[in-house]
Amino acid sequence: MRVSVLGLKQIIWQGMTNEVILPTDEGEVCVLDFHQPFLVKLSKGDIRLGADVSNVSVTEGIARMHGNELTILVGA
Repeated sequence: MRVSVLGLKQIIWQGMTNEVILPTDEGEVCVLDFHQPFLVKLSKGDIRLGADVSNVSVTEGIARMHGNELTILVGA
């Protein structure tokens, strides 16, 4: 899937991966290729972008899956 992690003024990470782990209030959510569409609020934690990509720490944000594209908007 195509993943974009966007900050307030910059692109933090953009690329292709087959798995992303998102921190949410209800626990971690695993997103795989062609996941069902969703919109979720992120909580404090690490976004894990596949096995060979660094983690991205977040304090808050939202994630939207549509088609095979995951867009993650994170706060400061």
